[in-house]
Amino acid sequence: MKRQKRNRSQKAYIHGYKAGMSGRSRDQCPSQDINLREYWMSGWREGREDNWSGMTGIAGIHKNPRVL
Repeated sequence: MKRQKRNRSQKAYIHGYKAGMSGRSRDQCPSQDINLREYWMSGWREGREDNWSGMTGIAGIHKNPRVL
């Protein structure tokens, strides 16, 4: 069975979400492409909000984009 590759925008969002959850700065966005940076920043913002709301560990498993 072939595995479907994720598109670049979804990957950027997931990496941004993980960076936000771990408390990294938004200045550490690796992408220079405006569109991918936008997806990364969206994920970062949501990750920071979830981190501040206490959605870490088991409490945040339903919010993890890799689990969905």
